[in-house]
Amino acid sequence: MAMKKKSIKKPAKKAAKKVAKKTSAKSVKKVANKAAKKTAKKVVKKASPKAAVTNSGSDKDLETSLVELIRVTSAELPDDVQKVILEALAREEKNTTAEYAMNIIKANIELAKKKSQPLCQDTGTVLFYVYHPVGFNQTKFTKLIENSVVTATKKGYLRQNSVDSLTGENSGVNLGPGHPSIHFHQHASNKIEVKLMLKGGGCENVGAQYSLPHTALGAGRDLDGVRKVILDAVHKAQGKGCGPGVLGVCIGGDRGAGYIESKEQLLRRVDDTNSHSDLAGLEIEIVETSNKLGIGPMGFGGKTTLLGCKISALNRLPASFFVSISYMCWAYRRQGIELGSKNEIKKWLY
Repeated sequence: MAMKKKSIKKPAKKAAKKVAKKTSAKSVKKVANKAAKKTAKKVVKKASPKAAVTNSGSDKDLETSLVELIRVTSAELPDDVQKVILEALAREEKNTTAEYAMNIIKANIELAKKKSQPLCQDTGTVLFYVYHPVGFNQTKFTKLIENSVVTATKKGYLRQNSVDSLTGENSGVNLGPGHPSIHFHQHASNKIEVKLMLKGGGCENVGAQYSLPHTALGAGRDLDGVRKVILDAVHKAQGKGCGPGVLGVCIGGDRGAGYIESKEQLLRRVDDTNSHSDLAGLEIEIVETSNKLGIGPMGFGGKTTLLGCKISALNRLPASFFVSISYMCWAYRRQGIELGSKNEIKKWLY
């Protein structure tokens, strides 16, 4: 009996140990899975706000913000621009045509803001620059920008100013191929920023592009050559660009990229300093030299031909050396907004 009892007890103990071991492993695995799921939920919950590129605001809220951006840009000059205009007025000699012209500009600025009406009858090309995070829906945003342009046109913030180049037909709503002009830039920030520029036809007409070397001007492929062609463009513009104006300049690039970059230079503040020391010096020199040419406000003579000059450089091909110059008139209509979580205007950028 003792032998029989022993032979039965041993296998039973082994089986019990196996069951206990298996149960223990299952319990550990179960606990581990729960912990992993809990951690994953925390990570997702923590990461989701940073990854989000949409918000709780409606399309209607966004259109309202964009229409307000258009209204303010059309009717009110940003502070940095007003500052240099007032400084220019103080610089002009008393009882001169130049001072008279600058006083009219000052009165125009004040009246437009007071009545919330366009600073100029030519509300210009509508240029949007949108800076957005990864995953942003550009197609949808484009449609909302177009809707806001139509609304702003109906409200009178924009002139019916866009015509078909082949037929001359005016749609009356400022929409058509290439208009408004919309440029999207993806950035690392989670913010959505929208900048707007309204660029009139008069100043656009006196923009220029030079190919260096330029034999007639004695301009070589160096910064001195760049200086010569920029000053030539200022001299040729005279008062036709509704001066005093601001220049946006791009050295290099191809013909298309150079003009695009020269316009984007106009998104800089008038009072900023170029991070490239050589270009910073050239910007100052161009303004100082231009203001000694005697062209003055509206070409009437005087001490203020330019209010500012902004220059950048792009890589180029060895065979090409373009200098692209965009001229902005005194009605320097440029503004920007940062959108909040409900598509409201969280912050004005200028």
